[in-house]
Amino acid sequence: MAFWNGFTGGDGPFMKQMVDAFNKENPNVTVAMNTLQWGDFYPKVPTAVASGAGPDVAIMHIDQLATNAARRVIVPLDEIATGLKLEEADFAPVVWNAGEYKDQRYGIPLDIHPLGFYVNKGLMTKAGITEIPTDRAGFEAAVTELKGKGGVANPFWVTATWPAHLIFTSLIAQFGGSIYDEEGAKATFNSDAGVEALEWMTSFIAKGDSPKNVSNDAQAVAFRQQRNALTFDGIWMMNEWAKVAGLEWEAAKFPTIGDKPAVWASSHNFVVTSQAAKDPNKLAASRAFISYISNKSLEWAKSGQVPARKSVRDSAEFKALKVQSVLAEQLPDVQFPPSVPGIGDVTTPTYETAVNEVVLGKKQAKAALDEGAKKADSLLKANQSKYQA
Repeated sequence: MAFWNGFTGGDGPFMKQMVDAFNKENPNVTVAMNTLQWGDFYPKVPTAVASGAGPDVAIMHIDQLATNAARRVIVPLDEIATGLKLEEADFAPVVWNAGEYKDQRYGIPLDIHPLGFYVNKGLMTKAGITEIPTDRAGFEAAVTELKGKGGVANPFWVTATWPAHLIFTSLIAQFGGSIYDEEGAKATFNSDAGVEALEWMTSFIAKGDSPKNVSNDAQAVAFRQQRNALTFDGIWMMNEWAKVAGLEWEAAKFPTIGDKPAVWASSHNFVVTSQAAKDPNKLAASRAFISYISNKSLEWAKSGQVPARKSVRDSAEFKALKVQSVLAEQLPDVQFPPSVPGIGDVTTPTYETAVNEVVLGKKQAKAALDEGAKKADSLLKANQSKYQA
């Protein structure tokens, strides 16, 4: 049975170990794991499945389920979910419901991976800060103290690219806005909330608290080198921080900068392809494999993930995982996009580009977001025709 995923980072060895254990315990089934870069994975899977040379089971992100369901690359999993007695009661509702498209289940969630807030405890102590900030006032005060007493020239780096648009997604929701309307038919990120979120981000550049023109993931490099003290990044970075000798760090929930808590997150979901659906043996093997990995998702959590299953999150073993259990507290605040075909392809050329242009000082927030929203509306409309056909 072919199992494809995009776990090319530090998470890959964890999944390989779980696949090897499944193969050892289930000699009648051989799972062959194929790992590709996510950027190659999504374009390749539909063609490979159509030719019969693709995956039988795969991992897809939450914003890709509707697209691949509409293209008939993946098949409904309602019978598998029922057969495995997987129910909403054992999952975070937001991720369970996001796995449906047109009232059918296409994804069985394995995890949720939210943004987290990481702080350099050593630099905070030097600046006289004893508590990790939880709100806007506390965050801004910490930046001031770190720059003053702490002697950190740039305490909080604002990137022009990844993960800037994820931070923006968190903040716009905190200020009462959203990226799209509930139907996923219209862009709403150019609202007052969107402008406020983006202007808050860029205010740190204007004040000199962040360098200008911070490139992709440069804030993460700076955090490793202790050249910044506060940063927002994915839960998956926890194992990277742990590798850095002498780095005293701690994870916390994304602070409430706006009026209410909210945080960007995504989720890895198991899917079964139309290729496997043609073979009853492959379907049976898929069911057994999904069940096995889902039941052992505590091991997967160690790669830097929050298990989707409540029964796993409630276990003493999970609660002993300090970073994962802290960031799991954010699940009620998670922001997922609407379950609409093509939604994942709208991000980069629209609001991700707008955030980039504003952070680089090329455009004002309102103008950039308006331009991005206009383009997003056009793409969303085109997707409606494309996938309806």
